[in-house]
Amino acid sequence: MVGVYKRLAAKTCYWKPGEDYFRQIAKSIEREVRNGDFVTVSEKAISTALGNLVDESVVHPGWTARFLAKYWMHYVWGYLLGLLCHLRVKTVQHLRAYPMKEGTVHKQVVLEHAGLLQALMMGSEGGIDGSNLPYSYVSLPLKNPQQTAQKIREHIKSVLDKKVVVIIVDTDKTYSFRTFHFTPRPRPINGIHSFGGFLAYIIGRFFKMKRRATPIAVAGSIPVEEALRIAEIANRAQGFGAGRTIWDTAETFRVPMTGVTWKILDKVKHKPIVIVRVSGVSKLYKKNDLNTKC
Repeated sequence: MVGVYKRLAAKTCYWKPGEDYFRQIAKSIEREVRNGDFVTVSEKAISTALGNLVDESVVHPGWTARFLAKYWMHYVWGYLLGLLCHLRVKTVQHLRAYPMKEGTVHKQVVLEHAGLLQALMMGSEGGIDGSNLPYSYVSLPLKNPQQTAQKIREHIKSVLDKKVVVIIVDTDKTYSFRTFHFTPRPRPINGIHSFGGFLAYIIGRFFKMKRRATPIAVAGSIPVEEALRIAEIANRAQGFGAGRTIWDTAETFRVPMTGVTWKILDKVKHKPIVIVRVSGVSKLYKKNDLNTKC
């Protein structure tokens, strides 16, 4: 579909485990959604609501995780790969000071849930992410995102009587070389290739390929290029919440990496839902973000 896209993000409360995200989505978009809209939802927000979390404080790391935290992250990423991948100076500095205690248990979780090629990544390994989460929690990727997207679409149809396309989006990037799309993130939508873990990340970053947020599920029929375009539009509209990385989150509130609490996160503006519409179909009437109370 060719056209100019308009987007409207919905601000909600922070979704804690047990949150009825179906109700939250419908309530957030009911005033503005139209037939034919694209409704995007953050994977991490859904995972958190489902309690799809791991508490890393109770994890016991092995020698591989210790090696990765002490040597691979500190030296290889901090002094070689970080520069080759054109990472932000601030990110490289964080990698050079990679925390041994928290980093070791995090790498152990990644090894157990995503494997070695993902553990060799510098962050968001295998879709596992600790930013915008409290204490020592990290979120795991959804087990069946396609089924979740379809259920959300059916709920919107049932409650609001609107036929939309639902896209679940992850901030981890997909890289594009002409019409070939690839990502280090496991299990993206059909048409996006997943391989190599950290190798795919290095290739995409080193060659400065076009990178966009990754659609991991689409309920509705749209081309992969359009799904990528909409995912990136939504990603930009959502922003970074309490921070782009777990380090940024901690710095924002001036607390240790594991010192962020649920109460602190309640104060942050969260925008897990975005309506995207092709200009000319109909207008998005409000210029500002939608505000929804829990």
